[in-house]
Amino acid sequence: MASQDVRYYLNGLLLEINDGNLIAVATDGHRLASSSSPIDSKEEGTVRNILPRKAVIELAKILRDEDDPLGLTLGSSSLRIKDKGMDFSSKLIDGKFPNYVQVIPKNNQKKLEVNLQLFLDSVDRVASVSLDKKDGVKFNLTKDTLNLSVNNANSGDGKESLNVKFDHDLEISFNSRYLIDVASQLDGDKIEIFFNDTGSPALIKDPSDFDSIYVVMPMKG
Repeated sequence: MASQDVRYYLNGLLLEINDGNLIAVATDGHRLASSSSPIDSKEEGTVRNILPRKAVIELAKILRDEDDPLGLTLGSSSLRIKDKGMDFSSKLIDGKFPNYVQVIPKNNQKKLEVNLQLFLDSVDRVASVSLDKKDGVKFNLTKDTLNLSVNNANSGDGKESLNVKFDHDLEISFNSRYLIDVASQLDGDKIEIFFNDTGSPALIKDPSDFDSIYVVMPMKG
């Protein structure tokens, strides 16, 4: 989610009820995350509401990590969640969320597969030369090899090489913090990244999770 974007509708989480599924989507304009879950809903058609960032953060703290069902009521201007010992309400953001479906890449055929923990640790290490981890981490991809590098004019260079599954040649750069944020959310043993070309967004998936996807825009230059 964005935090203080003038596009106020980005400062929250889209909750969409559609065809028996609850879909949650967040974006700050540079990256996007989407996750879905089947629900028992009496709604017909599509319902779309935006939950404010503050409410999302609070819910993440108090919701139980269990499989028991909870009650969710979406009104035109408010949301209510009832769980064991909890009755949570929040106002909704009055705005139109972007068409996130158009943002999700559909032609990314170049698939990179690598061990998740090795990837996360390597990106973190090469990015450590930058104090705020906002420097771009450069991917130099050749067959079955990923060379990671970060260049910071003030603090130096970071470089690492990983054995991966990949059958193409590609150079592309990403904000290292965005990659770390996504990789930290995955639960499986591997991470899959699907590319198109140097200037196109990457699609990231956990191969053990069929319900969640992540999109990260590349950095220019």
